[in-house]
Amino acid sequence: MQNERTAEITQILQDWNSGNEDAKERLVPFVYDELKRQARILMSRERPNHTLQPTALVHEAFMRIAKQTGIEWQNRSHFYGITSRLMRQILVDHARTHAADKRGSNAIHFSVDDVDIPIEERADSILIVDQVLDRLSAIDEHQAKVVEMRFFGGLNNAEIAEALGISERSVVREWGSARLWLFRELTRK
Repeated sequence: MQNERTAEITQILQDWNSGNEDAKERLVPFVYDELKRQARILMSRERPNHTLQPTALVHEAFMRIAKQTGIEWQNRSHFYGITSRLMRQILVDHARTHAADKRGSNAIHFSVDDVDIPIEERADSILIVDQVLDRLSAIDEHQAKVVEMRFFGGLNNAEIAEALGISERSVVREWGSARLWLFRELTRK
C-alpha cells in the first residue's frame, strides 16, 4: 500500500514537471497529512502562544511550492526535502519578525542529544541556528541538509536517507558529526 502511494505521488510530481497544472491540486490529498505531521512536530518545539500554527505553516509552504518554477521533482522524498527547506525559511522569516519586535539577547541552549532550544528562546535562537546552518552548508552540504530535514522538516533518519539517496547509517553518521559541530559553534556565542 505504501509503495503504491509513493509511486502515485511520484507520478503526480512527474505530471507537475510536465506542466500539468491540476497535478498540484491532485498532490494535496496525498501529502497534506504528512506535511501536517511534520509541521506539528516542528511547531511542538515552539512557544505555546506562537502565532504561526501547523496548518498555517503547511499552507504557506504549499503556496510557496506552488509558485516555484524550474523544480524537476524527482520523487516523494525530494518533495519532502524541498518542503523542509521551505518550512525552515518560513520559520526563519517569522522568527526574524518576532526578534525584531523583541530584540532580546537570550543564550542558546543546545543539547548534544538533539537540537533542543527552550521555547522562550526559540525565536532568537532559530535565527542563529539558521546562520550556523548556512556556515555548515559551506563546509559540508550533506550534513547541513540532514540537520535541516531533521530540525526544520521533522523527518526521521529513514526519510532523510530516502530524500538524500544515502543509507540510514550515513544519515546517522552525518547527524552525529553535524550535531557536534553545531554544538561547538552554538556554544561559542
